[in-house]
Amino acid sequence: MESPLKVAELDHVVLRCADRERALDFYTRVLGLAEERRIEQLGLIQLRAGRSMLDLVPATEGAPAKDARNMDHFCLGIETRDIRQVVEYLKGNSVEVLGEPAIRYGARGSGLSVYIRDPEGNVVELKQLSNAS
Repeated sequence: MESPLKVAELDHVVLRCADRERALDFYTRVLGLAEERRIEQLGLIQLRAGRSMLDLVPATEGAPAKDARNMDHFCLGIETRDIRQVVEYLKGNSVEVLGEPAIRYGARGSGLSVYIRDPEGNVVELKQLSNAS
């Protein structure tokens, strides 16, 4: 039987955060995402990432230990003309940059990207969108 659905896009990613405010500062101030809404009773902060959302929630009991990850990385498409300038900006904001920019394949084909580590230890790939070059 043929599948009755077609996945059209990634809607959101949820990150469990030991320090939600530090993560919020990183994703808004350093990476430029906009806070869209909060639901305090859930501990939820939702950030706009283009057409997708990045949700920050508090790490709870039963969450994996800090060194136990259930995700390798996620990728954010970025608009920039010079990814090396982005790397220097990130380093200037004390962001751990993992290696050098390289061409990698993703949802929009091949393009330059770089891996970084957020304050919670998550690996984030920042991929230059082809229409921004």
